[in-house]
Formats: sequence, C-alpha cells, structure tokens
Amino acid sequence: MSSDNQQRALRPRRSCLAVPGSNPRFLEKAQGLPADQVFLDLEDACAPLAKPEARHTIVKFLNEGDWSGKTRVVRVNDWTTEWTYRDVVTVVEGAGANLDCVMLPKVQDAAQIQALDMLLTQIEKTMGLEVGRIGIEAQIENAKGLVNVDEIAAASPRMETIVFGPADFMASINMKSLVVGEQPPGYPADAYHYILMRILMAARTHNLQAIDGPYLQIRDVDGYRKVAQRAAALGFDGKWVLHPGQVEASNEVFSPSQEDYDHAELILDAYAYYTSEAGGKKGSAMLGDEMIDEASRKMALVVSGKGRAAGMKRTTSFTPPEG
Repeated sequence: MSSDNQQRALRPRRSCLAVPGSNPRFLEKAQGLPADQVFLDLEDACAPLAKPEARHTIVKFLNEGDWSGKTRVVRVNDWTTEWTYRDVVTVVEGAGANLDCVMLPKVQDAAQIQALDMLLTQIEKTMGLEVGRIGIEAQIENAKGLVNVDEIAAASPRMETIVFGPADFMASINMKSLVVGEQPPGYPADAYHYILMRILMAARTHNLQAIDGPYLQIRDVDGYRKVAQRAAALGFDGKWVLHPGQVEASNEVFSPSQEDYDHAELILDAYAYYTSEAGGKKGSAMLGDEMIDEASRKMALVVSGKGRAAGMKRTTSFTPPEG
C-alpha cells in the first residue's frame, strides 16, 4: 500500500453523518456538528427528480462551506442506475479539490470499484487534479457483495473504507425484521456477527477502515449506543449517524476511555525504554504488575491511535526506574 493510502486510512471516522444533498438547510447545519465525517448523499436521501439539482447544490456547499476537521464524502448512486456517471462527473469536476472520498453504494464485485477508479482518474487528469488523491468507500448491501468483499477491498489503491449497509442487506437475505440494525425476533444469538466480522476481516487484511451502517430509530439514542457498542467491541472504526443526537454517542463509543488511552501510551513509552540501550535492550519487561512485550505494543498502538485521532490528551507519563 502506498504512503498516501496509509495516510488516508488514519482519518478519524467515529461518526459518519449522512446529509441529504438536496437539502441546503441540513447541509448548512452539518458544518457545525462535531462529526468526524460528513457524506453528502445523492442516493437514497434524494428523490429521483431532485438528483440533478442536488449535484450542483453539493458542489456549491463543498466549495463554499466550512468543513474544517471533517472528512468530506459524497455518496453517488450505484452502477445499476442511470445516474452514477453524471453524479461522479458533475461533483468531481465541480468540487474535486474539496472532496476527500466518493462512496459507492450496493457494491457487488471488484469491477464496480475499478470502474469508479478509472472514471475518477480520467476526471482528475482532465481537471488538473492530483491523480489518486480522492478515495473510495465501498458499501456492502447484499449477499453477493459480502461474498466478494475480499476482492472488493483489494480492487483499488483508492479504497479507504468498507461500509455495512444493513437495510438493503437485511432485505437481500430475507431477514425477518423491519427494524434496521436490530435483531430479528426469535433468533437466540447475534444475527449480524458473521456479516460484521466478514467485513472487518476484509478491511483489516487490506489496511482499510470498517464502518457500521445506520440505526434508523433516530430518537432512541440508547438503542443506537447499544448497537454501536457491538460494532466497536469487534473493532469497527465508526458508525453512520442520521441525526445530530447520535453524533456525540458515536464519538464516545468509538473512542477509548481516558484510562485505556493513558494506559496504552504508558505501554508504548515503557516498551520503547526497555528495548533501548538505556533500558537494557529487553524483549519484555514489567509495567507495574503487567508484563509487556511486542504484542502488548501492537495492541497499545491501536488504542493510542484511536485516542490521538479523537484529539485525546494523556494525563499520565512514564518515568524510567532509577539505577
């Protein structure tokens, strides 16, 4: 993976806010919300007749809005529709310099990602934009996409995230539930565990981020938090938010606690010291009552990375032993 891709993969995406591309009021409000990522939607949130005008509205807000500190994404329509190519051309030609990623929904195979990559490259060359800078987010929303998720994850160096789309996925496999993200009645375990882990394994294999999809009961913040905690516990990097009230919960759930963040930073400092000349070049050592080694360092890097991306500040420091 190139250094550019490694840098892109580090973007914080604890909260990924969906905003209808056809609604100027929502687009204005989204700029002031503390979401890590905002995606301006041309797909499900836009009625068919509103899509052409919404493209130009999105271009205007990307170019003129203040999206400081946010990853800027546009979700286009999927390749089976008549809108996709025009979505990409209009938005990237009009606001490519102010766009971080394009999200492609209902991805079913690697060829669909490769086609988007090729189109982006042609536009970048035509418009004098840096080739390859705009990333791709792939949304997995049906059984075929999940079966092909490894090939999808490896389809382009532009790939940044794999996103689970639960509503369409539930419909595609005939799941007996009408509440998106909730467990189907009568099933004694977690019906989403295999799906989430399958996406997570593909993402981690290719150094991508894994993002959980929406929770549609937008006023049930406790329900949202519960579902988000499931994804966070597995190792997902973030979750979609559909309402401002979900943003704070998502940021909290996908950030480490202060205690865990401090401990991770202490492990990194201690390991660096004990493996150095001054610390005796040890392969393992004790940090209080805990033995730390290279595996401890790798685990601590994950927690510290999430904390740093969230802007957390440590409240403890490592002091080398005397003598």
